[in-house]
Amino acid sequence: VDDRDTYVCRPHAPGEIADALIGHELVSAHRRGKFMWLETEDGPSLGLHLGMAGHIVLDGQSDPPRWDRFAVEFEDATRFALRDRRRLSRAVLNPDFSHVGPDAADVDRATFRRVIGSGRAPVKARLLDQHAVSGIGNLLADQILWQARISPQRLTGSLSTEELDRLRRELRSAVRSAIRKGGAHTGAFVPARERGGNCPRCGTALERATIGGRTTYWCPK
Repeated sequence: VDDRDTYVCRPHAPGEIADALIGHELVSAHRRGKFMWLETEDGPSLGLHLGMAGHIVLDGQSDPPRWDRFAVEFEDATRFALRDRRRLSRAVLNPDFSHVGPDAADVDRATFRRVIGSGRAPVKARLLDQHAVSGIGNLLADQILWQARISPQRLTGSLSTEELDRLRRELRSAVRSAIRKGGAHTGAFVPARERGGNCPRCGTALERATIGGRTTYWCPK
């Protein structure tokens, strides 16, 4: 186990993750929002977060790239690595994810109506709130709202039950598509998110504002 990157592996000291994992077998992988973790058969779990630019690779490179921030080498010489040019990813033992809400792809209808449809926040800001539902970033939120035909400026309390249910359906659809195609950047709306961009559906010029602290694009029509 290569856990020498003290920033990615914080708060662990070099060798601490290695000492805990070596000799154990990884038996299952899980995800909750943007957090992932691997469980061992009888020992600690390994938590992983990709940050904004990290990704996971499985290969047998003898001379791995210098931006591999954390890696596990298996008995058959294959490597499992957390590769991140920007060094924003994380690897941690026994992670605590209790502070994040249910996974966006798995949240049930009743819970979604309650956590998204309450209060008076802009719906875009609520979707980005990882305490409400976990796993939705800026690009994905704009894609979801565009698919659902709901303005990101709409206040959560103004959404009807029908609109909330439609939003949940499109959320699940957008998440499945992003996972299948390899990232939120693959959404049909995302390429239009730029100054002078037009709606892929109707050609209307997109509007732009900062909502929930993030740059947001939407079709006013």
